[in-house]
Amino acid sequence: MSSRDEYFSAEAAVGTAGVVRRTVGSAESEAAGRRWWDADADDYLAEHGADIGEAEFVWCPESLHEAEAELLGPRASLAGKRVLEVGAGSAPCSRWLARQGAHPVALDVSGGMLRHAAALNERTGVAVPLVQAGAEYLPFADATFDLACSAFGAIPFVADPGRVMREVHRVLRPGGRWVFAVNHPMRWVFPDDPGPAGLTVTQSYFDRTPYLEVDGDGRATYVEHHRTLGDRVRDVVAAGLVLEDLVEPEWPEGHDRVWGQWSPLRGELFPGTAILVTRRPGPDGYTGTTAPVSSS
Repeated sequence: MSSRDEYFSAEAAVGTAGVVRRTVGSAESEAAGRRWWDADADDYLAEHGADIGEAEFVWCPESLHEAEAELLGPRASLAGKRVLEVGAGSAPCSRWLARQGAHPVALDVSGGMLRHAAALNERTGVAVPLVQAGAEYLPFADATFDLACSAFGAIPFVADPGRVMREVHRVLRPGGRWVFAVNHPMRWVFPDDPGPAGLTVTQSYFDRTPYLEVDGDGRATYVEHHRTLGDRVRDVVAAGLVLEDLVEPEWPEGHDRVWGQWSPLRGELFPGTAILVTRRPGPDGYTGTTAPVSSS
C-alpha cells in the first residue's frame, strides 16, 4: 500500500534496477521484504501514518475499522485475550487492542518498521511487546494466543502462505480466531494505477509467477506473491482451520482517499481487499470459543 513517490525513494535505497518474472523461495522473499520495508519505513509512515493512526485498527484502504466490524469478536470480549499481530508494521492495531484490555504481541520482519513501533509505544504510552521475525516460522510455543490478526501484513510477501496458516494454527489455542486481510486476488490482473489506466486487465488471474524487482546483480529487492481466492481458501483448510467468513469491503460513500492503486474510481467497480475470518477448531472439533488451554 505504497504511493509512487515513496516507492521510488525505497527503490533507490535498495538498488532496484529492473523487473523480472521467476519463482522466488522463502529465504529470498523474506530477505527482500526486510530490506524493502527497512528502506521504505520512514516514507511509508510519513505518507500513511495519518491513515492508519497511532493506536487504531484499520483493516484496509477502504477504511474498515475493527471497532465497528468486530471481526475478531465483540469488542467487549477482547479484554484479557492474548493476541498475535502478524506483519504489524508500526503496530497501531496492537496498540488499539491493548487499549481494549487485550495483551497483544506485534511481530514484523522489518527492524525499520519496529523502530517506528517502539517510538510510537513511547509517544502514546501504550507499550506493546515487539518481535522481529518472519511469518513462516513464528517464534512462539504451541497454543500461546487466543487470537491472531494481520491487516495487510506479511502474507502477500511470503513464498509459502500455507506455512503461515499452519504456524498460526499451531500458536493459537483451540477455538482461537485468525483474521487476515490481503490484496483481493482480483486486483492482480490490473495495473497498479488508481486512474482509468488501472481498469484494464493486463495479466492472467491464474498466473501465479511472483512480481519481482531486482538489483543489478539479480538479487530480489521487492517481492509480492499472488494466490487466487481458491488458493487462499485451500491454504486455510489445509492448515486445519475453519473458514467462517470472507469479507470484501465495499468502497465507502464519500471516501475520497487515493492510496497507491486503491481509489474511489476502482473501489466502486471491484474489490481491493479480501478479509478471511477463520478459527482453529476446539478439541472436539467445535469451532466456537473454548476455555484456554495451557501452552506447551
